[in-house]
This record gives sequence, C-alpha cells and structure tokens, in this order.
Amino acid sequence: MDAIDVLLHRGVDKVYPSREELEKVLRSGKKLRLYQGFDPSGAHLHIGHAVAMRKLRQFQELGHHVIFLIGDFTGMIGDPTGKQATRKRLSHEEVLINAKAYKDQAGKILRFAGQNPVEIKFNNDWLGKLTFANVLELASQFTVQQMIERDMFQQRLKNNQEISLVEFLYPIMVAYDAIAMNVDLELGGADQTFNMLAGRRLHERTLHKEKFVMTVPLLTDAKGTKIGKTEGNVIGITDPPNDFYGKIMALGDDAIVNCFTLLTDTPIAEIDEMKKKMDKGEENPMKFKKQLAFELTKQFNDDASARSAQAAFENVFQKGELVGEASVSIHATSVSDALVQSGMSKSEVKRLFAQEAIDLNNKTLHNDCDVAAGDMLRVGKKKFIKIV
Repeated sequence: MDAIDVLLHRGVDKVYPSREELEKVLRSGKKLRLYQGFDPSGAHLHIGHAVAMRKLRQFQELGHHVIFLIGDFTGMIGDPTGKQATRKRLSHEEVLINAKAYKDQAGKILRFAGQNPVEIKFNNDWLGKLTFANVLELASQFTVQQMIERDMFQQRLKNNQEISLVEFLYPIMVAYDAIAMNVDLELGGADQTFNMLAGRRLHERTLHKEKFVMTVPLLTDAKGTKIGKTEGNVIGITDPPNDFYGKIMALGDDAIVNCFTLLTDTPIAEIDEMKKKMDKGEENPMKFKKQLAFELTKQFNDDASARSAQAAFENVFQKGELVGEASVSIHATSVSDALVQSGMSKSEVKRLFAQEAIDLNNKTLHNDCDVAAGDMLRVGKKKFIKIV
C-alpha cells in the first residue's frame, strides 16, 4: 500500500460520494483544501479526537491544505449528536477559555509551523456576522422531515423529550462552515455523518461544486462506548504520562485491536496476529495492552516518559510497590469499579472489604462507596490507586 492507499483505507469508515472518486482526485495531483471542526465544549482534546487528527496529519504530509476549525460559535450551542437532552448553553467567553490550549494540544499530532502548516480558523468569524435573512435563506434548503429523520431525534420524540429549534439549526450552521471556507473535503467522526452530509448538500446547492466527506470510525472501549469527555472515560492527550499510561491499561481487552488500528502505525498484519493469539488464548492480552500503553504514551510525550510510566505501573500493580510519588490513575465511579479495573476479580474485591484491607483517603472501608477525582485508594500496604 502506498500513502494514498493508507489514507483512503486505514482508519476510514466511509467516503462520500465514494473512495474511488476521491482516489482519482488524489492521484491526479490536485491539492485539496480540507478541514475538521472542533467545538470547544470542554478544555481538553482526548484520544478520540486523535483518530481524525492522525488522518488530517496524513493529508498534511501529502501536501494538502489542512484547516483546524475551532467552533467558537457552534461551541456555545453544542452538537446535539447522541444526546438525550438539549445541551447547556455556554457563553462565548467560556468557549474561548476552553479553546485556548487547543493549538498546543493538537500540536502533538499536527504541524502548525514549518512547511505546509495547518491553518487555524474560528467559525464565529462568519457565523457571528450572519443576518436573520441569511439564516432564513440557509434554512430554506432543508426540511423539518430531514431533520427528524435523525435517530436521536426519533428517540426523543418516542420518549416525549424536547427538541430545541436551535438543535435543528446546528447542522445548518456547521454546513455553512464549509461554504465560508470554500473547502473540497470535510473530515470527521462517523457520528457526524448527518451533519457533514447536510453540509455536502448545502455545498452543492450554493457553490454548485462537490464536497467530499470522509468519516473515521469512533474509538470505543470494551463496552462499545465512545471514549470521550461526555461518556466520562476520557483519556486526554495531554494527561500526565503516568495517568495516561494507567488509563490505557484500564481499557477493556477488546479495545486493544481498535486502539492499535486507529491510533498507531503498527502494521495491520501485526495487529491481526495479536488478535489471533488473544482469541486462541496463546498470549495474555496484558502483554499487548502494555505495548499499546507504551506506544501511545511515547507518541504523545517521549520515550523517556513512556519508560518511566511503564515502570511506575509495573511497580504499583505487578510488584506491589510505591516508588516516591508514583501512582497509577484510573477513572472510576466507585471503589469496586476502580479495583476491578486495576485487575482484581469481583470476589477478590469482596474479600478485601471483609478483611478491611481497603483505605480511601486514609480511612478504612467496610463497604463499597462512590469515589471522586483526587481520591486515593490503598489496598493492603503497597498498592495505591489515584482516582481521576
């Protein structure tokens, strides 16, 4: 496979209108203008974002013009995709505070300086200037029936839950982004397909030219739940190395293959061999998960940080020691959840409670209880777990 084959196939869900048409354009030598939008409804980019940003980097390396669009206007509303209720509105000031560090975070993957740098744009620059007449003109290109075709809106109607008119306008706003920037291609997660196809429709009707859409698969955990800030299992790409490594180790075993495929350059043949060995019980998944945690910690930090984080994890979880201030961090909602994520069985956790061998913030526990970020668990005398 050459670079264009990798671009079109690895870590790609779908291409509209087709991969074949996009490949024809790419092999013609034409340099595309493309973008992905990021609504700063939170202050941190996570590894779910990294899937598409790695694809943006591939386009950048091939000489295409990449735009990193910060949705400082749409971020005030929030994308309704996958939400069971209308999002809480944010002020423009709150959104800008969240977006402040996005360039530095994205810079772990994208190149914002040097040859062919990624360009940063803010959609308030055009959306904030639209008149009501402009909005009506854009809205006239869509129907209510098209909007309520979305599965999430169908579910809300079924459950007698409200749908805000603003949520109907959101796809129209993000559709206009592509027109304002006059792009050739939009990239985004598979859950953004409706919004991106709405933009493709508007693009054709207003600019009378085709816009390609490329979707990438969602990064999911063991339960098929999207790894992201809303779902509570976020792994930030700027998390401290020890925390980052520990969170990767806390993922379910069946997230290993997906993460290797979408977040690393490990050859597919090698990943297939890993899956085969795990399925047959020939290798403990822990071996490959440690390899994954090391590779990703190195990718978002450096080799020395990855080695240090791996040593800290092994000292705490596999050797039962606490070295200096080193600890492994886990996201959990309860003590038992944290201990199971650390590798213990439910029966072992139950026995430890009975033996009063678990401390939460230096207080001995007799039963399971909720935990919050910043809490510290001690199991026995040597095992420490930090809750994040």
